[in-house]
Amino acid sequence: RFALAKKVFAHTAQYDGAITNYFTALGDDRQHATRSAYPDTLNLHYTKVQDMRYGENPHQSAAFYRDVVAVEGALANYRQLQGKELSYNNIADADAAWECVKTFDGAACVIIKHANPCGVAVGADAAEAYAKAFQTDPTSAFGGIIAFNCELDGKAAEAVAKQFVEVLIAPSFTADARQVFEAKQNVRLLEIPLGGATNGYDMKRVGGGLLLQSPDAKNVQLAELKIVSKKQPT
Repeated sequence: RFALAKKVFAHTAQYDGAITNYFTALGDDRQHATRSAYPDTLNLHYTKVQDMRYGENPHQSAAFYRDVVAVEGALANYRQLQGKELSYNNIADADAAWECVKTFDGAACVIIKHANPCGVAVGADAAEAYAKAFQTDPTSAFGGIIAFNCELDGKAAEAVAKQFVEVLIAPSFTADARQVFEAKQNVRLLEIPLGGATNGYDMKRVGGGLLLQSPDAKNVQLAELKIVSKKQPT
């Protein structure tokens, strides 16, 4: 009975919270009310996926939560094919890699180290994209997070396997690629379906409050770039 009570109260709270978000986003004049993207009262609801062994640092506790309504193409939809349990930092860095790589139309590879890209490249296929990304900064690529926006085949897998990698992400892995990493069981392989959806909000916690903004989903076009130096690049 207690388990069912928790379930029904959580479900009711999510329902009432959604209604509150909707109504408090409307102006007081209901005849001409326009809906704001930022309600006066904001209720957020997530479902816990797992407790983490620790947070960003060993002295911090942590847990990973997923949106109640799945976001298409988001990291939270991952399926882990092999490897050790994901850490807090693994998930944070993997999200940075995945959000970056899925913005490209052609075959692309992104290598992330400590939440920063140390290699981003496009190529004719996964292997070429990886080779170019790795050449950007081979030293920093050691122990990083690598993400592809295309299927990882055996050729690309063999190249990636030559370096130490914490997490490897792709929409799918061929049987040959899976076989390459069978000998490296500590490597975390994440399979994530591609999708174009974004989070409703980009959130940043501050002391005693929360900053919300729309997601940074803009891709800068070549025509928007302005060269301000006297030396003009090719």
